[in-house]
Amino acid sequence: MPKQKTNRSVRKRIKITKTGKLRRNKAFRRHLLAGRSRKRKRNLRRHGFVSPGERTSYLRLLGEK
Repeated sequence: MPKQKTNRSVRKRIKITKTGKLRRNKAFRRHLLAGRSRKRKRNLRRHGFVSPGERTSYLRLLGEK
């Protein structure tokens, strides 16, 4: 049987934490930032997490389990 290949684009965007959560960066932080408030931009700097419903599909793309 051939080996399962990791999806490299997902691998660059998502990290697995020690507790097993999938950490990701938030969207809407690339351009058109002048119209957004400081608070909103500051909150976009924080990491987001993948929702539990999508977790299994992301793990499959990452070659885990």
